[in-house]
Amino acid sequence: MNRTHPNGTADVLLDETIARQVDTLMGRMTLAQKIGQMVQTERMAITPEEVRTWHIGSVLSGGGSSPGENRVQDWVTMNDAYWMASMAADERHLPIPVIYGVDAIHGNNNVSGATIFPQNIGLGAANDPDLLAEIARITAREILAAGVDWTFAPTLAVARNIQWGRTYESYSEDPAIVCAYSDRFVRGLQGDFGDDSVVGCAKHWVGDGGTTDGIDQGETTLSEGELEKLHMAPYVPAIEAGVLTIMVSFNSWNGDKCHGHKYLVSHVLKDKMRFHGFVISDWDGIDYLSENYCEAVAMGVNAGVDMFMVSEHWRPFISHLTHHVVRGTVAMERIDDAVRRILRVKFTHGLFDKPRPAKRCWSCHPSFGSTEHREVARQAVRKSLVLLKNEDSLLPLSKNVKILVAGKSADNIGNQCGGFTVAWQGTSGNDFVAGATSIWEGIRQAAPRAQLSADGGGEEADPAQHDVAVVVIGETPYAEGMGDIRTGDEVIVQAGSQIKGLLKVLEPYGSTTVLADLHPEDLRTITNITSRGVPVITVLLSGRPLVAEREMALSSAFVAAWLPGSEGQGVADLLFGDYDFTGKLSFSWPSAAGSNFSVCDRDYHPLLPCGFGLTYR
Repeated sequence: MNRTHPNGTADVLLDETIARQVDTLMGRMTLAQKIGQMVQTERMAITPEEVRTWHIGSVLSGGGSSPGENRVQDWVTMNDAYWMASMAADERHLPIPVIYGVDAIHGNNNVSGATIFPQNIGLGAANDPDLLAEIARITAREILAAGVDWTFAPTLAVARNIQWGRTYESYSEDPAIVCAYSDRFVRGLQGDFGDDSVVGCAKHWVGDGGTTDGIDQGETTLSEGELEKLHMAPYVPAIEAGVLTIMVSFNSWNGDKCHGHKYLVSHVLKDKMRFHGFVISDWDGIDYLSENYCEAVAMGVNAGVDMFMVSEHWRPFISHLTHHVVRGTVAMERIDDAVRRILRVKFTHGLFDKPRPAKRCWSCHPSFGSTEHREVARQAVRKSLVLLKNEDSLLPLSKNVKILVAGKSADNIGNQCGGFTVAWQGTSGNDFVAGATSIWEGIRQAAPRAQLSADGGGEEADPAQHDVAVVVIGETPYAEGMGDIRTGDEVIVQAGSQIKGLLKVLEPYGSTTVLADLHPEDLRTITNITSRGVPVITVLLSGRPLVAEREMALSSAFVAAWLPGSEGQGVADLLFGDYDFTGKLSFSWPSAAGSNFSVCDRDYHPLLPCGFGLTYR
């Protein structure tokens, strides 16, 4: 399929044949069938039979929600059941294929055995749009292997404050870097809408990376010009690339929640920016619009949201929306616009022509988690790491030296993958990411004389036995608001959101960006080893830059490894000089405790600028 938009960009959403197919189908649909298409609910809240009875448009897996034993076959079996139910025609139900959605944001991170790529912050440091496109293509195929058609990616947030718990989901604090990646990832996922493509979803519209104090779901206080320049800009290439869906953000813009912001959703996104796909809410996103859920439903629909991610209460949603249409508080034209957009995407992606998931060519495909896919992930690791210090050219290491490998994350695949890996918040340890290789295992494969510290703390360090120590430290997994850094009671109160009359306050990751205060065990490990006369190479795993001046001062070399994913060998490839460091900071690095942590602050003086990165040459 290779149709073109009148302005020359790829956009099959304007195809006349598809428009006629949509109009024909809509002419046969009842109000109940139309409203059903506007619903997406979590798989645990609905059965295949209910999908058919209520004409549901989409089902999703929330973070960590997986069928059976979380194998590829389990996913295909589940999706096949929902699909077959949605396509079972009778006198009350039209055959309209359900579309299944997942957060496959660094590979198909939902399924055991998938290839887990570095989180976006690392890919931003790689500065390789071609590599990103290849990652997107592989991710699409591993999504399809599970019988899924839709991923809520790419994340196009421009994170401007490292206190934000979703900083690792952002490619950069610089919108130009995010823009350079935007269209490449969309095209990599969606391709030509053939059998090897999935539906992409640019998120979150808009300004989620610019909230005050970096508070997740907080307030973005910017002029429209600033919002457009910093946070809307990455959506332009995504739309030009033909992204089929866009997700609304939880944050507010100048006091108004984006989920109810008709100006931002309908006027700017749909009319001004000519987005012809459909807009989906975030997880129960409309719940935050009003204490009265019925009122919140109308606010979201009238703002221009087309499909609603309602985790459990999909029946009340349907009831309330039907009530609004009957009363005239939601116009039938708005319903028709939403459904037309949803069906347009389904036809464009070829869902109506696809066989059931169990019969598709990519379902349970042997390339899932394959050596070939993992090699691309390993390459991504090599390109994403940034060398921040290399005193006396300690790196690269000889493979024959005696190495002590220490630190709590040296042999911890969960820590190196981060949040949104199998479980929503991720999980520390080696038992849940099948087929992965820890950093220790990568080092051991390269250097036969390497030794793993028994307790991780480096107590056995001995200059007579160890020429050098590689210490792997940093953050433990988190996702979304649970990753926020909040510095005081006032900020914690600001983090609350009114939802059905209740104040929702998420427990933050910490109250400081100082690594030594967040994780004192890491500093103790480095001190244990250096005090015994063994030089230390520190590898920091984190979802953001952190104040690490004390750790850097004690270390002879210091590497920002971000959250590299399943292929720990990629770290070893650089430490031993099989490849040179090429990664450059896509976020500036903070300098001291008590300083500001937003690149927007006038008195922000980072230790290292965006673009910094050492090499061996």
